[in-house]
Amino acid sequence: MRRENRPPHPFQKARRVTPDLHLSQFDYELPEELIAQFPAQRRDASRLLHLTRGGDLHDRQFKDLRSLLRRGDLLVFNNTRVIKARLLGRKLSGGKVEVLIERVTGAHTALAHVKASKSPKPGGVLRLADAFDATVDGREDSLFALTFPAPVLDLLEQYGSTPLPPYITHAPSQDDDERYQTVYAEQPGAVAAPTAGLHFDQAMLERLAADGVQEAFVTLHVGAGTFQPVRVQNLNEHVMHKEYFHVPGDVIRKIHATREAGGRVIAVGTTSVRALESAAAMNPQPGRDCRGDTRLFITPGYVYAWVDALITNFHLPQSTLLMLVSALAGQEAIRRAYTHATRQRYRFFSYGDAMFIESSQEKP
Repeated sequence: MRRENRPPHPFQKARRVTPDLHLSQFDYELPEELIAQFPAQRRDASRLLHLTRGGDLHDRQFKDLRSLLRRGDLLVFNNTRVIKARLLGRKLSGGKVEVLIERVTGAHTALAHVKASKSPKPGGVLRLADAFDATVDGREDSLFALTFPAPVLDLLEQYGSTPLPPYITHAPSQDDDERYQTVYAEQPGAVAAPTAGLHFDQAMLERLAADGVQEAFVTLHVGAGTFQPVRVQNLNEHVMHKEYFHVPGDVIRKIHATREAGGRVIAVGTTSVRALESAAAMNPQPGRDCRGDTRLFITPGYVYAWVDALITNFHLPQSTLLMLVSALAGQEAIRRAYTHATRQRYRFFSYGDAMFIESSQEKP
């Protein structure tokens, strides 16, 4: 995938967050039985908690989303496609290994997390799926650079398994291969689904288009880092994981036109938020593509440039995604919403229910 030679942009550098923000402020109690282990029977059959701009809460069904959107609104979806990124195998010494591809870097190369009793050395060979050998070329921080004997994506499709999140306890099945993937997935490269999009089926997309709601597609290849816990109390010390994004120029043109006409830009999922706000930080001209790697860390105090509302699932305690939604709606409003959701027995995380969050911020 081609990268443009540009200097680093503001979102690629560590952004100092508000000094009084600490990890403990983003914790909440979640009964384990509320973690959804399987998706709803139908994609649009989940519940939807509506958090208004004024902080009011309304219990709805996801199919009610149509009534919350207006003609001229722009829904922005992440069209990344989840790859079958998990492979099991052995080192030539016989030790077991588990490989989770983090990023495909070329036709035959990738960066990966490798679990083994002892880390493999450069030049080492991993026998994967009892079918082919991958060579360890070296390391980039915590990731291993691997070379494969055939196109990576082809081998993963044939021998890999869907990388379900760590809080889902069952082994992936054919049902997961379908349901842990959006109906509009197009660009292969993610190792985790943009889960807010899992609620949309083709019929709903067609109904929204008939209602005059516009759509646009960006790409952000979700990495396994999205599940990594924040390990520091002072959020200024947190190092955000890196993910590749692409916002096409025609999408940027649509965003400007929507806002000028008084419509809302509504991100479908936090990954769409990260793509949009990373592009906005580049201050692009309408019609010019934005692409690159982002480490954008959104916490309360961040002023959103393009996003007016968000469709999202419920997020892990103390996660960067919980911080992101708190920046959009306000910490107290999100705290009340999550307390309400647990009391009303909403289903949480990737296969769970959804929220529709209206921004509490004034448009810039």
